[in-house]
Amino acid sequence: MAQILTTKEMSDYLKLHEITICKYANEGRIPALRIGRVWRFDKDVIDKWIAGDYKIHEPTEKRGLVGDQKQPRKKRAGRSGS
Repeated sequence: MAQILTTKEMSDYLKLHEITICKYANEGRIPALRIGRVWRFDKDVIDKWIAGDYKIHEPTEKRGLVGDQKQPRKKRAGRSGS
């Protein structure tokens, strides 16, 4: 059975800050699964990734808004631009 790690557990395992783990997961630099607002990591996949036996594939379709993909805010009706 797969051992699923939280961001905190992954941080301890790789000796990296939790923010760095989330950033790498969000950028697709580390194999991860996003469930709602949290990231989860399969330890077996991470071990293969560390050993160089696992290649991260670019997603064919990005879901949600990430980084520079944010859409500009809509202007409110009735407000002047001055």
